[in-house]
Amino acid sequence: MQVFCDFDGTIAKVDTTDLVLSKLAAPAWEDLEAQWARGEITAAECMRGQVALIGGDDQALDAVLDGVELTEGFAAFVAWCEANGVPLTVVSDGVDYFIARILDRHSLGHLPVIANRLVGNAEIGRRLEQPWSRAGCAAGSGVCKCQVATKADERASQTDELMVFVGDGRSDFCVAGRADLLFARDKLAAYARSRAMPHHEFSDFHVITTTLASIRQRLPRRAAV
Repeated sequence: MQVFCDFDGTIAKVDTTDLVLSKLAAPAWEDLEAQWARGEITAAECMRGQVALIGGDDQALDAVLDGVELTEGFAAFVAWCEANGVPLTVVSDGVDYFIARILDRHSLGHLPVIANRLVGNAEIGRRLEQPWSRAGCAAGSGVCKCQVATKADERASQTDELMVFVGDGRSDFCVAGRADLLFARDKLAAYARSRAMPHHEFSDFHVITTTLASIRQRLPRRAAV
């Protein structure tokens, strides 16, 4: 079993990028958001433009991030994964610095994170690098979660691991179909229901921990780890 988990709206209670933009970015970030919603630009293009509009010094940015709360039960879920030898990776179309700052505050900074990369600072300007993007990505995102899932599928075919995905939003739609076990809420849950896609809906990570622990007990020994 291997778990991949979205961050914004899943691990974090809010979309941290939207929160930072609403607090610190020039108003033009909303114009970019509208262009993306109309399909005029990709999600990756939208985020690159928006991040470049973030103002405020580094202390102001950290102050916004330090107000973000985690979804109930996430720390306990991490502990369960570690106790049972279940690899857990954060896969997000968000911003690596935002994620790292929040996880560090909760003593969870050791978790591996795949995300867009924030470069620069308040003095020289901020920009977004997207090393996990892929030409032709169905979601048009800066992080192609399907590419990550494909690599996981290749490993799973050799080890009989189950791939578990946990998410909530549009950037998770494509990868959801590749998961052996899908945990979904909000837009992702509605997407899964509309396509009769097997999934488990969740309100917090206590639900996920309980469900995975039960499923894991029923798996053949070689598929459980």
